[in-house]
Amino acid sequence: MIVCVAVVGHQNNPLYLQSFTEADDALKLHHIVHCSLDVIDERVNNPKKIGSMLNETFLGLLYPTENYKVYGYLTNTKVKFILVTRDLDVRDADVRNFFRRFHTAYVDAVSNPFHEPGKKITSRIFAERVSTIVKSFGLGAAV
Repeated sequence: MIVCVAVVGHQNNPLYLQSFTEADDALKLHHIVHCSLDVIDERVNNPKKIGSMLNETFLGLLYPTENYKVYGYLTNTKVKFILVTRDLDVRDADVRNFFRRFHTAYVDAVSNPFHEPGKKITSRIFAERVSTIVKSFGLGAAV
């Protein structure tokens, strides 16, 4: 079960963050997302990368906590997508599919001529698409 998704800009500014749990968990999830930025920076700036990893946008499991697993994705424009899930037995194929669909929704949202680049995403349509993608997570069906 997905508990939080986030979009973070190339300057580590939050562009979108949605939690799918109770309000008392929201602050903890914000902290988890913030901590994952350090892990992403460490992986991206690590000079010991092998050649095949240089073009990989899916960062995989960033780190597990006691109750959550945190996954990351980096776009070509250095925008970061972060997924926090409560399931401890998530398949990489499901996470990759989620990020592929989430990236498509993000591109559609920022392609809106009224959206200012680098500003928070406030589109209601984007929020609805994210909710649909989250609900279908792990079902193996593309919407």
